[in-house]
Amino acid sequence: MTYIVTDACIRCKFTDCVEVCPVDCFYEGENMLVIHPDECIDCGVCEPECPVEAIKPDTEDEADGKWLALNSKYATEWPNITVRKDAPADAAEFETVTGKLDKYFSAKPGSGD
Repeated sequence: MTYIVTDACIRCKFTDCVEVCPVDCFYEGENMLVIHPDECIDCGVCEPECPVEAIKPDTEDEADGKWLALNSKYATEWPNITVRKDAPADAAEFETVTGKLDKYFSAKPGSGD
């Protein structure tokens, strides 16, 4: 099992999770984070740190494995992030928005550490 980041993170991008990760398996995109599934040690300490509940065990992924695939792909393309950053100024406006993948996802990398 590994943990995955879902679309609840998009446009919120809270980074509280990266500070508690003992193996630094988070990667930063322009408007969301992902977890590298081959680096995650399944400890689960990141999950309760996410205020929008975007982090889930991969056993709660959609039937087609969409989130595991997205996390796997972008964890190899985006820079590693290990230090907490401020959330985007408009994050609160997107905390309860659903269906953010199709509307707001950006494949562009973030700045990393």
